[in-house]
Order: sequence, then structure tokens, then C-alpha cells
Amino acid sequence: MYVCLCNGITNNKVAEVVAQGASSTKQIAEACGAGADCGRCRHTLRAILHSATRAPVR
Repeated sequence: MYVCLCNGITNNKVAEVVAQGASSTKQIAEACGAGADCGRCRHTLRAILHSATRAPVR
């Protein structure tokens, strides 16, 4: 499903970026653009990070 409508980024792409080492919404934005524009998807990005890492998200 699309997570970031501004940049057309899917949850699979975000999960891929997290698997490659991104550990914050800023790092996700730098890697693929999700969360870099309007910011409405940042809550979802944090949820994906938390699910993938089970650690507190910055």
C-alpha cells in the first residue's frame, strides 16, 4: 500500500530502506523521499520502524 502519497512510496519500499539500516524518519526521507514533503506519513513511517525494529523510534 502507498505510505507516502506525495512521493508514491509504498510500505514495501519503506521496509526495504529500514532493512538496509534506516533507523529514523529522517533517514527514511533521505533514502527514499517518504516523509520529506508534507509530513502526513511520518506517523506511519514511525509505526513501520517500530514494527521492524521493536525499538523506540527517533
